Amino acid sequence: MNKKKIGFFIVFFLLLFVGFYFALARFIPGYGDEQLPVISYVHAFSFTNQDGKPITQKDVDGKVYVAEYFFTTCKGICPKMNRNMKQIANQFAGEPNFRILSYTVDPQTDTIARMKHYADSLGADPGKWWFLTGRKDSLYALARGSYLLDDPKNNTTNIDEQFIHTQFLALVDKGGRVRKIYDSLKKDELAELEKDIKALLKEPASAAPRFANGLFNNNPG
Repeated sequence: MNKKKIGFFIVFFLLLFVGFYFALARFIPGYGDEQLPVISYVHAFSFTNQDGKPITQKDVDGKVYVAEYFFTTCKGICPKMNRNMKQIANQFAGEPNFRILSYTVDPQTDTIARMKHYADSLGADPGKWWFLTGRKDSLYALARGSYLLDDPKNNTTNIDEQFIHTQFLALVDKGGRVRKIYDSLKKDELAELEKDIKALLKEPASAAPRFANGLFNNNPG
């Protein structure tokens, strides 16, 4: 076979491969996209939302959601953080498989009634944006051990002396896996968040066990 024919076949198969790849990317959702790594698994939880309804991990099964921590009396980062969350909520208002979970870090102050007032002041859809309260130790354990929004080493101090104050958000996929952490006060990271939410919504729900965490290890690797 001469060099001309060899060159022809090389170019032919290269074009065939490229065409096949783009066909897959066009017709299979998520194919060809760079997937976000799994950085943590969310442990089972149970809290109460602004309408007094219990919310557990089962309520977000098959849903993509953003988790944040705030407190209603915050005058610093929280108002800006939740204004930005309002924009995210508006962006995905028509998406049935998207939620926002806003956990209080001050459950002693943030009663159900107070959370309801706060949620209403933001015009939050109670069916898709849940403001959650409950036991402080449970709230903090979830923030640190599941969402990775605070250093787990801080659990060693007396729970009454602990106070989480963070502007970071966790993006969780349909299988209850944390895929990325974002700074809620940075526009470029919020733009990344919107893009990544769209990508995760296209992913099929994972067949892997949802809450497969070890008791002392939440590292998916």
